[in-house]
Amino acid sequence: MSTLARTLIFAGLGLVVLGVGVWLASRAGLPLGRLPGDFSWESGNTRVYVPLTTMLLVSLVLTLVVNLLGRLFG
Repeated sequence: MSTLARTLIFAGLGLVVLGVGVWLASRAGLPLGRLPGDFSWESGNTRVYVPLTTMLLVSLVLTLVVNLLGRLFG
């Protein structure tokens, strides 16, 4: 199997796992996207939403998972 095909398969599986994780987090009542530090501005017909805290939390969790997998399989 070529390297590109393998990379695409693993990226797709990773997105599926990430999607299921976000879905389970929302079903569990975790306020992803509504944490303190997630900024939202509304003015007329314009809405700007910057989920800063959520992005930092997701980045931290993904960094820990990738490091753990790197230590296990690397």
